[in-house]
Amino acid sequence: MESKPRTMSLDALALAGAAAVVSAVVMLLFGVFGAIGVYEQGIEAMEQWHLFFEPTIVGTAAGMVEAAVASFVLVYAFAWLYNSFTR
Repeated sequence: MESKPRTMSLDALALAGAAAVVSAVVMLLFGVFGAIGVYEQGIEAMEQWHLFFEPTIVGTAAGMVEAAVASFVLVYAFAWLYNSFTR
């Protein structure tokens, strides 16, 4: 009697939620660094890559929301696709 090898299934919602939180925290750090003038090249890159990010309070909050939503959607799609391939 042979058993089928177990494949790992990802909890898509938990993984996407964790990615959203991590992305928001990283964007907060970029906002703080931008406000104090540290890591200027990284701040410039974030301003180019993210539509709403600026090193201000409002720009940092908007960047955090944008990064969290984008990360959630992309990681959820990745986890869903992974789970569908492992079935």
